[in-house]
Amino acid sequence: MTRKTVVLRSETRSTYQVNRVNYRECQRNHAANTGGYAVDGCREFISVGAEGTDLALVCATCGCHRNFHRREVQSELQSESSHASSSCDTI
Repeated sequence: MTRKTVVLRSETRSTYQVNRVNYRECQRNHAANTGGYAVDGCREFISVGAEGTDLALVCATCGCHRNFHRREVQSELQSESSHASSSCDTI
């Protein structure tokens, strides 16, 4: 499974957003030439080569380009500090 992490930082805030991209099942229609619909059943993108090479965009299971696989983006906010420095006082 190939995971790509994109980090978006803001200069004014102490939090940043981390996007994780996963490529899931192949959605290529192999019977498009005949007017039908058939998928190959590949459940997850697994790259042939190392990241940064041309082979990183080819699926080892089905041989399709990564663009044929369903893209799933997971976003989460993370803070610069590992602990919060807020306190609650009751009077």
